[in-house]
Amino acid sequence: MDSIQEMDNSSISQDGVASHAPSSSSSTASRYENQKRRDWNTFMQYLKNHRPPLALSWCSGAHVLEFLRYLDRFGKTKVHTPICPFYGYPNPPAPCPCPFRQAWGSLDALIGRLRAAFEENGGKPEANPFGTRAVRLYLLEVRDLQSKARGISYEKKKRKRPSSAHQQTPSLPLPPPRPPPPGAC
Repeated sequence: MDSIQEMDNSSISQDGVASHAPSSSSSTASRYENQKRRDWNTFMQYLKNHRPPLALSWCSGAHVLEFLRYLDRFGKTKVHTPICPFYGYPNPPAPCPCPFRQAWGSLDALIGRLRAAFEENGGKPEANPFGTRAVRLYLLEVRDLQSKARGISYEKKKRKRPSSAHQQTPSLPLPPPRPPPPGAC
């Protein structure tokens, strides 16, 4: 991280998102679109402050990973290390010196927004640095590390069936079993 010039903290909030004056067109945009724009502006500012400054066309998955690690400085999620006595406990009973990090879900959502913003700003899908294998593997690694540190496993959510469908179809009793055909014993 020595190659990164410190960003001006006055323009960065505690969670690492740059603050910008709202424009008149942002009042009609959705919350998601506004967040995507703020994230994109933050990433572009990061590239501008990178030493040496980095053009978007030269940005790779490695630069995206560098950016995500930079954002960890502003994280609010306590991630216990394997040597911590509270490693694997979701609600530790006492404070510990473990670092704060960005939560996996926040990073995952951020990458999704930046991936979309890249293409909306003229980037080609096949050249999208936010969709590289390295970034996907990093997110998986962060998810696994954080789930082990908290003792909570991340499993895919099962789709819930609408409860109204179960109420509309009454359960009928099963028909009686058929007698065996003659000569089958």
